[in-house]
Amino acid sequence: MSSPVFVGVPRRMLQVSIDGHDVQVMEGMTILDACGRLGIDTPTLCNLETLTPVNVCRVCVVEVEGSRVLVPACSRKVEPGMKIQTDSERVRHSRRLVLELLGSSVDMSLCAPEVHGWMSRYGAQPQRFGPGAATVAQPVKVDNDLYVRDYSRCILCYKCVEACGVDAQNTFAIGVAGRGFEAHISTEFTVGLPESACVYCGNCIGVCPTGALMFKSEHDMRQADTWDENKQHVTETVCPYCGVGCMLELHVQDNSIVKVTSPLDHSVTSGHLCVKGRFGFQFVQRRGSG
Repeated sequence: MSSPVFVGVPRRMLQVSIDGHDVQVMEGMTILDACGRLGIDTPTLCNLETLTPVNVCRVCVVEVEGSRVLVPACSRKVEPGMKIQTDSERVRHSRRLVLELLGSSVDMSLCAPEVHGWMSRYGAQPQRFGPGAATVAQPVKVDNDLYVRDYSRCILCYKCVEACGVDAQNTFAIGVAGRGFEAHISTEFTVGLPESACVYCGNCIGVCPTGALMFKSEHDMRQADTWDENKQHVTETVCPYCGVGCMLELHVQDNSIVKVTSPLDHSVTSGHLCVKGRFGFQFVQRRGSG
């Protein structure tokens, strides 16, 4: 006897208005998804297609008719007849203020180029809060040979926590400790990484948008002023350690691998790797004489 086949309920097409344009989008999509389909560049710092939305950066907020407050585009699902404004003065003011507050409290110099583009687009001026509100001075945490933690760059986007948890690794080695201004990313009981549950997969590094988490190889080269992305090229290859078939992106400078990433859209990895795939490239550099 054959097993029963369960067919899901087909999704409807919903009529919504985005920036004055009537469009049809699929039921279940978020506002961010819908905006992306229309080519609208919606800034976001805590969202990633491979992670669960956590609604914490608030840079993606949009104005929805009938809503008292601005809503996060990354998690709000579209509804029939919804009227959305993505570039109203209210939206621009909110995004500008969020970017200014972030830029006045943490070092965002290593953020992706698009972040600096958003700062310019919305006229964000973090310096207006005064020089005393600059980056919180704290030492870089270097307690292992694989990666470092520079929390003076951390914007509490929660991406690393999600990647360490159910979205990827299921290790739960890190979480958010403290509340309010005291909130920070921490291991359990604030122990060092070697004493924590960390398995050094480095998936937290792969999703960090600000450089707060970084390969130690990159950190050391930046300290020595030898890191130069203009001299780097990326070569794709399959990880040699097992038969899963993870895709690696080898970042090479001066004929040496300086770090390893994986494509977010790869069907096997979704950007995630294990400790061997991400950090086990040193053997390639051991070039003997014979």
